Amino acid sequence: MLITEKKTSQNDDSPQIFVELSFGITGEILPADHGYGLYSAIAHLCPMVHEQEGVSISTISGEPDRQGRIYLSKSAHLKIRLPYEADKIAQILPLAGQTLKIGSHSIQLSIPQIFPLQPFDKLRSRIVTIKKFQEPELFLEAVKRQMDALEIQGNAFVPLDEAGLPLRKAIKIKKFSVVGFSVVVTDLSDEDSLKLQAYGLGGKHRMGCGVFTSFPRAWRFQDV
Repeated sequence: MLITEKKTSQNDDSPQIFVELSFGITGEILPADHGYGLYSAIAHLCPMVHEQEGVSISTISGEPDRQGRIYLSKSAHLKIRLPYEADKIAQILPLAGQTLKIGSHSIQLSIPQIFPLQPFDKLRSRIVTIKKFQEPELFLEAVKRQMDALEIQGNAFVPLDEAGLPLRKAIKIKKFSVVGFSVVVTDLSDEDSLKLQAYGLGGKHRMGCGVFTSFPRAWRFQDV
């Protein structure tokens, strides 16, 4: 199912269709916190990703070793979400067959497959970051304001960690850490589910933040 939400501007009010490019991966280990490193490696090979609007890059899932690394399974994929426009997709395709160096580790990418977004009535984002909102109550209010601005109706909440506290996450960007929270949104209509996947919430979507996906078979936020 394709999303054809209108994204209006002064010059263009035509519908935008979003898809996901999925690259198979050959590799064994990555840093658990690899959002910035992954984006940097992709931008090195495809510099135009800096300029593209509407691009989201999901972090790669794996089994954590609790020492700052994840082990990749044979089914691991790199997924890049973007508008379905030939020129924008063409700028990402050079990644096919390339090796990405992330920290001290490397992964090789296969030829990608292109998939339309599929609706799910509940979605989750491992980490959403919203500038100046680092306390869970105010953060959640900001999340709901962004959903209202996108005209998305759903029940948004921050899940709890094992200690019963709001699940706080952080990513490292160069020498700085950016704090956010995991977010779950339930009771979504098909249209709103597709819209949330297309546009996300918060910032730093190219580094894996604010990207909403369906729940894995076993719901774990420790996977990356």
